[in-house]
Amino acid sequence: MSWENPTRETIKEILETAKTIAVVGLSDNPRRTSYQISKIMQEEGYRVIPVNPTVDEVLGEKAYPSITDIPEKVDIINVFRRPEFLPGIAKEAAKTDCRVFWAQQGIVNEEAYDYLTERDFTVIMDMCIKVLHAVLVRK
Repeated sequence: MSWENPTRETIKEILETAKTIAVVGLSDNPRRTSYQISKIMQEEGYRVIPVNPTVDEVLGEKAYPSITDIPEKVDIINVFRRPEFLPGIAKEAAKTDCRVFWAQQGIVNEEAYDYLTERDFTVIMDMCIKVLHAVLVRK
């Protein structure tokens, strides 16, 4: 099975209703793309929760070693990791109540896509959350 992103209408609805984004691979280095995009999404009003076992805090938020360690509701799991790590992250994601899995631009893994869609996830891959937010939500 090949992967396919949801419609722009579905993505827009996700971005309009979401409040909390868990960012897997969020770096505390301001020069990294994950930091820059997360900072912008935070400035747009989203709560950004860092998921990175190598840092304690990013953007003023406590970091967690894995998605399953986050003690609160997450609306979007946004992933900044290489494609080969997605199947493992997908298995962690399936243990949560979140049902939106977003892999950043340039990141695609069909095994993770298949695994998640079989578990009723909305899966978005190879798209930048900041760009889609700017195009679909921010007017």
